[in-house]
Amino acid sequence: MSLRIILADDHAIFRDGLRALLDDQPGMQVVAEAENGREAVRLARELKPDLVVMDVTMPGLNGVEATRQITSDSSSITVISLSMHADQRRVAEMLSAGASGYLLKNSAFDELIQAIRAVVEHGSYLSPPVIGPIVREFLKLSSGEKSPDSSLTPREREVLQLLAEGNSSKEAAYLLNLNVKTVDTHRQRIMKKLKLNNLVELTRYAIREGLTSLDLPTRK
Repeated sequence: MSLRIILADDHAIFRDGLRALLDDQPGMQVVAEAENGREAVRLARELKPDLVVMDVTMPGLNGVEATRQITSDSSSITVISLSMHADQRRVAEMLSAGASGYLLKNSAFDELIQAIRAVVEHGSYLSPPVIGPIVREFLKLSSGEKSPDSSLTPREREVLQLLAEGNSSKEAAYLLNLNVKTVDTHRQRIMKKLKLNNLVELTRYAIREGLTSLDLPTRK
């Protein structure tokens, strides 16, 4: 019986290459691809795969929040993060959200196969380059130091990302199946919790903290 896999990444060329490699592996089958976190959540609910290979930074809904929703919906779905980022903050957030493995995109393909087999057989896998950062983050959290957005609810983090990516309150409400007043209330609470004064500051915060796939503008 094949291991059924969903690939979630916003780069089509990367997904195509990864799909070809995985489909060529005995006992593995890519059943769907998602270009953003929201689509990954929808496909996971519909197809109930065994495994989701998840990028961290994607538009609409980032990999952390998508992982949290997928693993909350079903404990039988395993998530492996395949990301460009090795910083301890993002590794810790993905693991806290429910990911069972984390490795870097510049890893050899053989390591991804090793990671997939490890999480299926043993429950977890960390790429060697991220082990040091995650230990440092664990020590930081153990000492009581928390990230600024740790007080935000999952829904508030969704609203934060959508607004930071340029969606209006009306557009965010449509995507989240909420009314506009509720989105505005979430926005006000986010501003208060993070001590932000306007949408520009909110956007820069989301980009700086890796909550969106957008980049900070460079100064000329």
